[in-house]
Amino acid sequence: MDKAGFFLLDLLFPTRCVFCRDFLPPGRPGICPACEASLPRTEGKRRRRGDFFSECVSPLYYQDDVKQAIHRYKFEGVQAYAGVFGELLASCIYEDLETGYDILSWVPLDPRRKRKRGYDQTELMVRAAGKRLGREPVPVLKKRRGVKPQSQTGKPEARRANIAGAYTVIDPALVAGKRILLADDIITTGSTLSECAKTLLLAGAEDVCCATLATTP
Repeated sequence: MDKAGFFLLDLLFPTRCVFCRDFLPPGRPGICPACEASLPRTEGKRRRRGDFFSECVSPLYYQDDVKQAIHRYKFEGVQAYAGVFGELLASCIYEDLETGYDILSWVPLDPRRKRKRGYDQTELMVRAAGKRLGREPVPVLKKRRGVKPQSQTGKPEARRANIAGAYTVIDPALVAGKRILLADDIITTGSTLSECAKTLLLAGAEDVCCATLATTP
């Protein structure tokens, strides 16, 4: 089946595994038994640290079927994946960070790209995670300028320069003295999360911890 055929099936049949696209057994949402057993989970190595955030946890490694599923979710309009991704993210947050934050938020997409795409994939995922956690996500940042996609930027130094100054805090009074949990879809070098965390700390946040669906190995 070609790419267009798989895309239509993803939209028409939400009971397909989000990773391998096989049909799911009746009553089993989201992930097939084979992928459940073989997904590249971070498990005991899920924590990373950054320049301005205290830690970042991720349930999956960004490779193979995980990478392809996230690509479909971000760039091919398969918004239905948000629920499954949100469940995975929520489980990771609950196990590692549930008592460690006051506000749940996300790294926002820049307005131009959101208009073109029609949705902010990280916001949808975090709102799904928030339902599982019993937390209402709150927007704390806005992206005030578009930048070249980090995946196209290259070395860590170039990524940091590319993203510098791109974000601003919506309401400093909201974040002052608060511990912020900031979520994103992927962490690679950590430059985007570090820039966001720095922006929040400069606005008075007490601490920023992070969670992403996937991390580079």
